[in-house]
Amino acid sequence: MAAESYLQAVEVSASQFFEIWRHYDSDGNGYMDGKELQNFIQELQQARTKAGLGLTPEMKKFVDQFAQTTDGKIGIVELAQILPTEENFLLFFRCQQLKSSEDFMQTWRKYDSDHSGFIDAEELKSFLKDLLQKANKQIDDSKLSEYTDIMLKMFDENNDGKLELTEMARLLPVQENFLIKFQGVKMCAKEFNKAFDTFDSDGNGYIDENELDVLLKDLCEKNKTVLDINNLAQYKKNIMALSDGGKLYRTELALILCAGEN
Repeated sequence: MAAESYLQAVEVSASQFFEIWRHYDSDGNGYMDGKELQNFIQELQQARTKAGLGLTPEMKKFVDQFAQTTDGKIGIVELAQILPTEENFLLFFRCQQLKSSEDFMQTWRKYDSDHSGFIDAEELKSFLKDLLQKANKQIDDSKLSEYTDIMLKMFDENNDGKLELTEMARLLPVQENFLIKFQGVKMCAKEFNKAFDTFDSDGNGYIDENELDVLLKDLCEKNKTVLDINNLAQYKKNIMALSDGGKLYRTELALILCAGEN
């Protein structure tokens, strides 16, 4: 299969990287885990041996870490560190702006320029172009369009041609992506609006830091198996990065806590 043969490459192109990811993330949940991860490790070792190539130091470290465990999990960012991916494409997964959830939220706020709650293709292209320029890398527009298209294919789970916050957050390392935790506590629109109105205690139309603190404590108490109250300060810091001068409006908080209309 093509995806397996790409593991033999000295350098993996952006399109090959996407095919590898799509093949091994067989259930499409945005991660390689369980049997998917074990299959990848086994076939990576076989492919490198077949090509007469040893494991790179990055590959060896990865194999040593995950080969003997069944509860490991990696995302796209971790895969990009393992495979010898083409340099310019790899930059997107080593971006300093995306090393922490707080930085990611601030970046999201900047590039979701129309505050639609989505990053569309043009906004994503602008984001990728800025990352390359900050790294002093120049590429032509056709290559930038190719990268944009591949990134959309990798992250756009519902194939609507744009990225939601949780989709784009897969650019974060798995351990840093706090939004994974909040997937399990999202509310329907009716419940979310009721909660927002309840915790907007002064009725001014936004949640401030103190009101968010109360809301998060309530969520942690009701969802102890999912959310750790010891991480409350970090949750609050990450979410407040979406705020407008300390004012967290309904549409911004909905990105974290609202699952939809039903």
